[in-house]
Amino acid sequence: MAKYNRILLKISGEALSDGQMNICGESVTNVARQIKQIAETDVQLGVVVGGGNIWRGRTIESMDRSTADNIGMLATVMNGLALGEALSSIGVDNRVVSSFAIDKVAEAYFLPNVNRYFAEKKVVIFVGGTGSPYFSTDSAASLRACEIHADALVCLKAVDGLYDSDPKVNPRAKKYEEISYDKVIADNLKALDLTAIAMCREFGIKIIVLGKDEPNGVVRALKGEKLGTIVK
Repeated sequence: MAKYNRILLKISGEALSDGQMNICGESVTNVARQIKQIAETDVQLGVVVGGGNIWRGRTIESMDRSTADNIGMLATVMNGLALGEALSSIGVDNRVVSSFAIDKVAEAYFLPNVNRYFAEKKVVIFVGGTGSPYFSTDSAASLRACEIHADALVCLKAVDGLYDSDPKVNPRAKKYEEISYDKVIADNLKALDLTAIAMCREFGIKIIVLGKDEPNGVVRALKGEKLGTIVK
């Protein structure tokens, strides 16, 4: 674990649901327990949560993209609050920080405070995406990873890594153990937002893509076990 001092963990909103458009208490608790296991390895941990379990604005074609994305950013706030409460209930000190002003609910993102929380061994949950529309939460995760100088961005996805085609459609799809940023972009692999890939490439941040259902997958990957896909 020594090679990773600080990581940014990206969790999809779906990981907090029961498969429906909601927040499921049991699922949130399960994610919180996984985060506790990671935090107990002494790594400094930031978390970005998505909002797809609550809102997917792009399915409403008549809605303006900016409005839809703003609703999605609010959905990440709800997920982050639920996750923060679940972490507190199992003894994990944490702070929920928002990219936009919502002071009665979460404190504003301010990097010096975030670094202080890391030094105090608190888990920092970043909500609100980038604070601007037209960016995915993958892009928000890469942005925060760059800002906090994370050693790696770990993304928990529905599939267990990056493939050369959709494994749900093509049973012969090839899974990559390692792949370059450039190849992900050139092949337009859809499992990650290409804006996020380009940003991590520019700042040399390794990306680890794991299946969200892999038992204790993040801790195992950080210890060097070959799981998922490494983008570097």
